[in-house]
Amino acid sequence: TEFCDMRSAYAALPERLKVLIEDLQAEHSIVHSRGLVDPTVLTEAQKAETPPVRQRLVRINPINGRKALYIGAHASHIVGWPLEKGRALLAELTELGTGPEFCLSHAWREGDLIVWDNRCV
Repeated sequence: TEFCDMRSAYAALPERLKVLIEDLQAEHSIVHSRGLVDPTVLTEAQKAETPPVRQRLVRINPINGRKALYIGAHASHIVGWPLEKGRALLAELTELGTGPEFCLSHAWREGDLIVWDNRCV
């Protein structure tokens, strides 16, 4: 299992990227992410039951005020951007955010317990 620290990844972004993404939203869809692996994995009924949702690329933790990237395989495109340009930005952010300096790989052993904050991984 891998966990990537999206708070630290956001903090390490060049200022130009922070400014660019501050108010952007991505459309997130399980249909998109599952389709990357196998476009036939979901039935039409399942697709209809899981509509896409819009999420900000930068989320602010309500407790500590720290910003974090909110990206992943479910993010299909940037709302309001041309498809290829938005996907290129998502790919750039994903590459930056999943570098070894931000990620922990855990090999599970019996008795292990890990607690994480889903808002920032």
